[in-house]
Amino acid sequence: MITLAADCLMFEMESGESVPFSAEMISVEFEGGPGHWLDAELVRHAAKAVFHYFREELGRRSVTMGEFAGALEKALRGLGNAARDTNEASGDAGVAESDLIRLAQESGQGCELFFFPRLRDELRHQLLQNPRLVRFHGLRACVKHLVGARHWTPRCRTLQEQIVAFLRECLSAEPQPRGLSMVVQ
Repeated sequence: MITLAADCLMFEMESGESVPFSAEMISVEFEGGPGHWLDAELVRHAAKAVFHYFREELGRRSVTMGEFAGALEKALRGLGNAARDTNEASGDAGVAESDLIRLAQESGQGCELFFFPRLRDELRHQLLQNPRLVRFHGLRACVKHLVGARHWTPRCRTLQEQIVAFLRECLSAEPQPRGLSMVVQ
């Protein structure tokens, strides 16, 4: 018997075949419809989040394509509503926004040591406003600034994933209002 890689899930196809995929191997295609508001990077992050949900939070080692697609659709719809809420309600007390580029610049280039505590403080400050949505934008530019890179590198991808994981951990450690959503773009 072959052991499943630590970062893979078995996807059960409609044909009955099971295929191992890692989060990086998942690609998403849309068939027409209202997918115009979706950014490719946002969809990639949503797919990784759903993958993480099944693998880590539910402890599943296999999932059907239908289950995964349904969970991804639900996540993207939630992000769509959050994006529409953000666009419709800029300045709304229910939406707290933070600019990751500004936080990175305040921390200095290559100063991850100062950036992460500053990021935690920013999240705490936003939560004091009792928002229904906390939105961090400028992730890609923030990462490139902190790494000191002009082009996207594997180190950038690693830091990007660390920032998102750090925000998740900080959010779960803080008291939060019911129904709070967080979007990192």
